[in-house]
Amino acid sequence: MSFELVDLRALAPQPWKNGAGTMRDIAVVPPGASMSDFDWRVSVAEVTRDAPFSAFPGVDRWIVLLSGAGLHLRSADGGIDRRLDRIGDVFAFSGDAAIDSTLIADRSEAFNLLVRRGSGRGEVLDVTQAADLGLADAGVLLCCEGDWRVDDTGNELPPMHAMLWRGAMPSLKVVPRSSSGRLLVAQVHLP
Repeated sequence: MSFELVDLRALAPQPWKNGAGTMRDIAVVPPGASMSDFDWRVSVAEVTRDAPFSAFPGVDRWIVLLSGAGLHLRSADGGIDRRLDRIGDVFAFSGDAAIDSTLIADRSEAFNLLVRRGSGRGEVLDVTQAADLGLADAGVLLCCEGDWRVDDTGNELPPMHAMLWRGAMPSLKVVPRSSSGRLLVAQVHLP
């Protein structure tokens, strides 16, 4: 079983595609791919001001609020009008949409999965109790709260640490080490 352990605090922030914020890439596939030729990517973005989202034509996106009061997302065509104000709430949308983001209060952080159409299909799960995770062709586990044990790997994930599989992500059992915890699971299924 081949995976990588990632400490988010050790990742250097980089600008969004449109320069309106910063993010930390947990995974980019293929490694070294640019913002216009990745197959899939997982990141954590810091939002400190109202700004448009970067456009990603041909890409499906998932966003999850990690911290802060959240964001209000609106598309130019009126098709999206969504308050992302609950920690762990998963919202999927098309990267083709022109979206403006307004902070509900101060800064917020958000988890993002982007999958290029034709390269695979993605899903993001918000896990708050012991769970059995199914097989995927690739994936990321991000510990947001508490400490989690990942059975069959011998690993424990403290907050803001991730496990990454660029190849086959096995079926796993994840268990919080205390009464409360939050784990985000991004899975990619290849065509």
